[in-house]
Amino acid sequence: MKCYNCGAKLGRENICPECGVNVKIYKKIVMASNEYYNDALAKAGVRDLSGAIESLKTSLKFNKLNIDARNLLGLVYFEMGEVVEALTEWVISKNYQPSDNAASRYLDEIQNNRSRLETINQTIKKYNQALLYCRQDSRDLAIIQLKKVLSLNPKLVSGHQLLALLYIQEGKYDLAKKSLRNAGKIDANNTITLRYLKEVNAGLKENTSGKKQKEEQISYQSGNETIIQPKYLKDNSAMGTILNMVIGIAIGAAITGFLVVPGVRRQVQNDAKAQVLDANNTVSSKNQEISTLQKQIDDLTSQITEVKDSAEGSENKISTYDQLLSAYASYSDGDIEAAGNALGNVNEEYLSDSAKSVYETINAQVNADYLESLYNQGFSDYNSQKFEEAATSLQKVVDMEETYKDGYALYYLAQAYRKNNDLDTAKIYYQKIVELYPGTERAANAQNYINIEE
Repeated sequence: MKCYNCGAKLGRENICPECGVNVKIYKKIVMASNEYYNDALAKAGVRDLSGAIESLKTSLKFNKLNIDARNLLGLVYFEMGEVVEALTEWVISKNYQPSDNAASRYLDEIQNNRSRLETINQTIKKYNQALLYCRQDSRDLAIIQLKKVLSLNPKLVSGHQLLALLYIQEGKYDLAKKSLRNAGKIDANNTITLRYLKEVNAGLKENTSGKKQKEEQISYQSGNETIIQPKYLKDNSAMGTILNMVIGIAIGAAITGFLVVPGVRRQVQNDAKAQVLDANNTVSSKNQEISTLQKQIDDLTSQITEVKDSAEGSENKISTYDQLLSAYASYSDGDIEAAGNALGNVNEEYLSDSAKSVYETINAQVNADYLESLYNQGFSDYNSQKFEEAATSLQKVVDMEETYKDGYALYYLAQAYRKNNDLDTAKIYYQKIVELYPGTERAANAQNYINIEE
């Protein structure tokens, strides 16, 4: 373990032997981070990838510089088919530790494999197309598209889950269960998978119960009536049947005339009311199920939209992190100009909070030296009558700090443009000198040049 303040190797004592900083709390934080990392290793070993992700995120909250935890998080994402998330974690890891880092090897293996990158790109496009079909209620097309996605990336857990959800909506519980089992082989304790599986098992049980009840009954037509009898009921002999029919007709006629008909009417009315009530309850229940499933689809759609946005910005994000890494390396080598140029290509929007901290630290240290270097180069080119080169360097200085060197950068920039015969641009900067530094010799000279040009 190294001291967070000076980087010296720490012993058992709670005081750094080099800088004297109290590292007791820091040690506890690092130990907590390592404990969550070890917990993630155990969960990943039993394919509890969702649990491993949560443990690794907690580990990084304690210690963002835990390179092993960040690299493992990338590997877990990659195992779940979330390639963009994996690349992001490895780029951040490489930024924190440029050398002797397994993340460099992971990134090289993917970036150097063009066919792999194309497969990833096609997977994202087809997945987004499947989501579009879902929104259009074209479930058949969505299922076909998802099958293509999973043929390209069979480890995409969210793809298996969405396919299962579509099968559930179609009432194809067997196929849904198969998809969920495939998802479970990748991530054993995924809560979404388990929730869907519970719903599938309930659907399968309901179908089995209905089928069994149907098999236990025998039905046949008698005139315009359908006769239903239990499967175990056997026919009587012919004579017995005739005798029973005669007796039954006689008794039935008597009972029907006096007792049955009014009761039947009431029963029919009650049965009709009960059927209407059951139908309403069934419709309400199905509507609730559809609403729940739709919410789940919307949730998955939202997740995939985030993945899409992440994928679209992944190339720019990787480029930004590479530029930041290049700036850090150049700064460490003392090449201020190269560090400044690299920082100019960094887009802060794509940086994580930890990466922004690195950027701001380097930028604050580089800016002063970078401006000085640019100004000296521009001034040297101006004196050497290299006016075009001088204008290029001085323009960068003015863009970063307009009043640099008490306005002399602005003044020599205007002079360089004038001597390069770009009078319109020169006039703009002469005017700024007049406004910013009234009463100075530079302002007087600038006003004279403006008057001459007019």
